[in-house]
Amino acid sequence: MHILAAFDKFKDSMPADRACEAALSGALTALGDTHSFTAAPLTDGGEGFCPILSQSVGGYMEFHKVCGPLGEEVEAPLGWVEVENIPESARQFLGIQSGKLAIIEMASVAGLEQVPAAQRHPGHCTTRGVGELIRIAVAEEANAILLGIGGSATSDLGLGALEALGLNFCPSGQITPAQWDAIDTITGSIELDVPPIYIACDVENPLLGAQGAAAVYGPQKGLAPDEIDAFDDASARVAKQLCHFFKQAESRLKVPGSGAAGGLGFGLNVAFEASYVPGFELVTAWLDLASKIKNADLVLTGEGKFDTSSLAGKGPYALLAAAYSSDTDAILFAGCAEDTAAQTVRERFPGTAVYSITPDHIPLAQALKAAPQLLMQKVSEVLQSRNVYDR
Repeated sequence: MHILAAFDKFKDSMPADRACEAALSGALTALGDTHSFTAAPLTDGGEGFCPILSQSVGGYMEFHKVCGPLGEEVEAPLGWVEVENIPESARQFLGIQSGKLAIIEMASVAGLEQVPAAQRHPGHCTTRGVGELIRIAVAEEANAILLGIGGSATSDLGLGALEALGLNFCPSGQITPAQWDAIDTITGSIELDVPPIYIACDVENPLLGAQGAAAVYGPQKGLAPDEIDAFDDASARVAKQLCHFFKQAESRLKVPGSGAAGGLGFGLNVAFEASYVPGFELVTAWLDLASKIKNADLVLTGEGKFDTSSLAGKGPYALLAAAYSSDTDAILFAGCAEDTAAQTVRERFPGTAVYSITPDHIPLAQALKAAPQLLMQKVSEVLQSRNVYDR
């Protein structure tokens, strides 16, 4: 039999490729080497976006020192692939059929996990490093840029990135929302010949309002409940200034997806006509997951926490749906699988099993460190107990 391991990251614990390795180690222990195995790490546009996409089509990565979310220097990857090597089904999401595609992963340069918990607050974080990577990609003659915007720490409307590309917002430089009150007029210019920018995004939130960037994503980035309305008002004021500077209609504030990554997509859309592409659909086509699922006898998938938010059609849940449609057995393993979400999976995809890998008695900090071993053990235990797979 052939087993496909297609895991997303276990947040704060292990990246997607490490999870795949652990699961396949468990499967090998349970079933022996008479079976065949394939690993297909998943990404939602956040951590792992650059290496997973680059390496899957024979590309490569460079590493550059750029500005991190708090203004510190970080080393971030910049992926490069030949467009001709990307599967045709994935190329259809992009506007080019040949040339060099640069891949930027926002999580590696302005990511929430890069900011210590005690220092998390969108008022003090910048996307400047994203702009610096765009500048490098332009200098190295990228024909297009693909930007994954998951896992962001920022909510600066992309002003930091635009500052790195030539705009001036306040005398002090290094603009963050904490300096927005100092923005009177926007000056400077972007003289680079920026190629098409494609933003991988599955979020449809607008920039402002009850479903906007501040209200929905601000709290997880450190914004206090009593700060949300004022931050939203300030975002509206600065966003309108940006629209006026680039002579764009204010209706761009309401474009679905403009609230993703704290409005980075909004800023790049206003400045460069950057376009959104459906992140998971792009990744699914890029990794040829449909064929991998069809050719498998069993799909193993999972992520760190599987809850009701996981049922929105992304990542592991989408894998379960695809496996069920292909009549391929599937099992989901999560660090923590909430009962309601697990029951929904069993109802929608009869025969699909869901397991938590963390024993009840283990503290969270210990479980996070032990996740690779716990996943390997749980996969081995489950497959040994399911005689149907011993064939």
